[in-house]
Amino acid sequence: MTLSERLTEGLSSQTVFTVFGIEIEEATVVTWIIMAVIVLICFIFTRNLRVERVGKRQAAVELVVVKIQDLLGGIVGEHGKRYVPYLFTVLLYLAFANVIGVLGLKPPTKALNVTAGLALMSIVLVQAAGIRAKGVGGWLKSFSKPMALVTPFNVLDLVTRPLSLCMRLFGNILGSFIIMEIIKYVVPVIIPAALSLYFDFFDGILQAYVFVFLTGLYIKEAIE
Repeated sequence: MTLSERLTEGLSSQTVFTVFGIEIEEATVVTWIIMAVIVLICFIFTRNLRVERVGKRQAAVELVVVKIQDLLGGIVGEHGKRYVPYLFTVLLYLAFANVIGVLGLKPPTKALNVTAGLALMSIVLVQAAGIRAKGVGGWLKSFSKPMALVTPFNVLDLVTRPLSLCMRLFGNILGSFIIMEIIKYVVPVIIPAALSLYFDFFDGILQAYVFVFLTGLYIKEAIE
């Protein structure tokens, strides 16, 4: 198989099955798998929780959760802590989605419709947070700050922000995939395995954090 054929096959999201005439693609099926894994992990680690005589497993899980909550809470600020559970959930999903390629599955974030959906969800939440914090009138007035002259640019942000979130995540995951495929084609052994630690793990988790970090900043800006 040539390099172009491998890239074409890897980038295409094929239909797995059809339900009532609706085509269910690979990205959707992999997303369902990730959701099931996250739910299973949460179920396992939240069983038999105790207030006293806490076990090592519970203590370790609580430490990780608290650290991540503090990290996300520092991004959105004191008044935005109600949005931390959403950011935490997106972070978990993206972390799993970006590194799942190690298991031989296609990362769903390699599909533009998935990253576009995530970006749209985040921006809708940002605007809803702004309306909740300022009211409809205050939210509308915020578009004319710091001066009325910049109103068109602030309105344009409603389009550019989700677009930038979508394309940044999609472009980085896509670029990592293409680079790894080229390396595997040129040097089939050893080197791809080593570089996979960076592109599949470090870069994947980094992109998940960047997406959540920017979403948190937008929320903080909207509610201030």
